[in-house]
Amino acid sequence: MKRSSIYIISVLLSTLLFSQEKIIFSSANPFGFKDIITALDRQEPQEVEGLLRLPKGKGPFPLVLGVAGSLDWSEHHLEYLEMYRSMGIATFEVQSFSSRNVTSTVGSQTEVTTAMMILDTYKAFEILADDERIDKDRVAITGWSLGGGVALFSGWLPLVEKITDKVKFAAHLSIYPPCIVEPEVLRFTDSPMHIMIGALDDWVPAAACEELVPKIKKSGANIGITVYPESHHSFDKDAPLAFKDNAYSTVDCRFKMRKNGAVLMNFLSIPMITPLRQKISLAMCAERGTTMGGNPKTRKEAFQFARVFMGKHLLDN
Repeated sequence: MKRSSIYIISVLLSTLLFSQEKIIFSSANPFGFKDIITALDRQEPQEVEGLLRLPKGKGPFPLVLGVAGSLDWSEHHLEYLEMYRSMGIATFEVQSFSSRNVTSTVGSQTEVTTAMMILDTYKAFEILADDERIDKDRVAITGWSLGGGVALFSGWLPLVEKITDKVKFAAHLSIYPPCIVEPEVLRFTDSPMHIMIGALDDWVPAAACEELVPKIKKSGANIGITVYPESHHSFDKDAPLAFKDNAYSTVDCRFKMRKNGAVLMNFLSIPMITPLRQKISLAMCAERGTTMGGNPKTRKEAFQFARVFMGKHLLDN
């Protein structure tokens, strides 16, 4: 039997075993963090949907809110969420891409941004917090690549405080996130945060995360990092290595972010507040072409770490 057929059967069985429903909520389209911090009420409104899946049993359930990467949802992302449901944890798939009729942002990184996705996650969280089937005090966020950046910066308090004072994530698990932006104000959540990234990642470099994490930790945040040797971007994918010729390799990119959320161009003080400025800035430091694909050993270790992390912070295991 072909692997794709096995996966389809697995999804069908999961659908039968677990309750699921589509939830639609209101969000907006801020290009960058500055748009949220300084002008959230002036952003173009956006209807977003997500998929809530409940495990067997009686709630209220803890919840993991998942955020996809630049290629939108992939099979291995859903495998994590299926694992969480088998542990008795509900899951919610934020559909930031399909809600905006976008399938990929790999070559541009402008159509769906980190700011849009962070706003989506908190607007979804506020809706889910009022659902009697969900324990709002035991809700974590996880994401991969672009979504990993969402999971990380959804803990940056100058941004969060402009979005909501109603909800707070109990834990943040960021899987190969971009760590190339350093805020001048290092105020992060006191909820546990962790980054998993591959040492050979040439899409979002591990070195940037290794530079940023100690600075965040020094500010008082509870953050850790695991760097997996011999592992590329998407190390947890059950697939061989492949080359993406249109993807940005940001190994040499480092940006500063002002307290108002404006990210500054390399070596300049010009804020990247438009798609064109961001494109120019990336052209100054990034190259085209990256490698992505799985490492079987790291994949197994990453899933196990995620299981333990969510069990500890959502189930008191």
